[in-house]
This record gives sequence, structure tokens and C-alpha cells, in this order.
Amino acid sequence: MKQARQLGVLVQILLALAALPCFAAEVAVLRNGFSIQHERHEVVGDITRLYLTADGATFVDVPTADIEHFEAAPDLPASSSPPSTSEQKSGSASSPFARNGQSGPAALNLDEVVSSASGRYRLDPDLVNSVIKAESGFNARAVSPKGAQGLMQLMPGTASQLGVPNAFDPQANVEGGTKYLRELLERYNFDLVKALAAYNAGPQRVEQFGGVPPYYETRAYVARVVRDFNKKKVAQGKADARSSQKSASSKQGSAKTQDSAGKAASSSPARAKASAAPANE
Repeated sequence: MKQARQLGVLVQILLALAALPCFAAEVAVLRNGFSIQHERHEVVGDITRLYLTADGATFVDVPTADIEHFEAAPDLPASSSPPSTSEQKSGSASSPFARNGQSGPAALNLDEVVSSASGRYRLDPDLVNSVIKAESGFNARAVSPKGAQGLMQLMPGTASQLGVPNAFDPQANVEGGTKYLRELLERYNFDLVKALAAYNAGPQRVEQFGGVPPYYETRAYVARVVRDFNKKKVAQGKADARSSQKSASSKQGSAKTQDSAGKAASSSPARAKASAAPANE
């Protein structure tokens, strides 16, 4: 009986510990082959919340079923390490980016970074954002099991070829990744599906299979990027349509106002003459 009570207490302790969030730097490896590096995580119902910063101000929610397992975050080389607190305060090139209302004295605005790089390489910013979303979930410190790094998940060799010395620098990473995507689009005559497949699996695989390789990860990746990009374009089209309707309504309202004013002006002299007639007589 005593052993049973002790065992029951032990089980309760283990359950309590399991309910507590993990505070060690770790990597969530997703079932689609991607990963998200974060400081800690906690399970909230069917969602696992991954805290990207130690203070918990930045986090992403991922369906728990999409997470395959967690593993310890790899030790990063000094030359490729993510920004330290002192670097963030000093405003170095490795400063964190700001997005969706986040800001700071040394923060980069990711929308501005993407817009700048997209303009330079003549790509739609929405496409670049869709690639970033699929690659890293907008986590500048993401590291894949294969070693791809940063927002656009550049492999060290590819980053070196693109002139990116530090893949954890958001601005340099987006610049290099956007340039690489443009090169792939040109290589495949702007066939977006082939270019995305090559971005994920490598050009040699696309050429080996004459198109999208028969890998579940690659096919799911291409579908995810295209679906997200199309969703952005549909939303943009609806917004433009609403804007056009409002503009047309505004013009119609203005025309009606002008017409009413014109009628009032044309009737005023008649009323004035009528009122002045008795005096003239």
C-alpha cells in the first residue's frame, strides 16, 4: 500500500513536470522535414506554442500533430551565430527584424527587407514572403536537420556562393535567398513550380527527374508555397475590388452632390427675380 501511494505521488510529479514549459533552447522538427529553433515551448490544447525569444514576446503556434519530435539546438559556429543581446542593442547587421507591429531601436523591418530585395531582383514580394513562410515560418534562427539556416533556409555552401557570410543575418539571408530564387526562375524559364522544387530539393534533382522530384517533402513544399501565394493574390484582388467600388461610389456621390449644387444654383436667380419683381413695379 505504501509503495502504491509512493508510485502515485511519483506519477503526479511526472505529470506536473510534463505540463511545465521547457526552458532549454531546442529545435522542433516538423513532420514535413522542416524545423523551428526556439527558446522553449508549451502545449496549449491541440497547439504547441514555440517561444522564439527568451522573454516570450515572440512566439508561433504550431499544431501539435505536425511536430515529429524536439531535439537540442545545435551549437552554432561563432561566425554564424545568431545575434547576442549586446549586438541587438548596438544595432549591428545581425539585429532582429520587426514584423506585424513588433519594433525596437535596432530592429529591421522584414517587410522593408523583402520589398527591397524583391525590387532588386524583380520578384513579387508576396512570393518571397510565401517562400519564407514555408521555409522557416519567419524564424531568422531556424536550422533544418540538413543544416539549412535562417529565414530562407540557405545551405552553407549555397550561402557562400551567394555572398552571404552570415545566414542568420535576416537582411543578408533574404537578399541571398531572393537572388537564388530569381536565378532558378530564369534557369527554368520562369516555371514557378520547377523553380520552387529546385529551391527545395536542388536543381540536380529537378533535372534528374525532368520536373518536380517524386519526394513527398518537395511536392508538399511546392504546393504549400503556391497555395499561400495564390491566397495572397486572391486577397489582394478582393481588396483592390473593394477599393475600386469605394472609389466608384465616392465619384458617384461627388457627381450627385455637384448635380444638386448645380440645380440649386440655377434655381436661385429665378427666386431672386421673383422676389425682386414687386419692388420694380
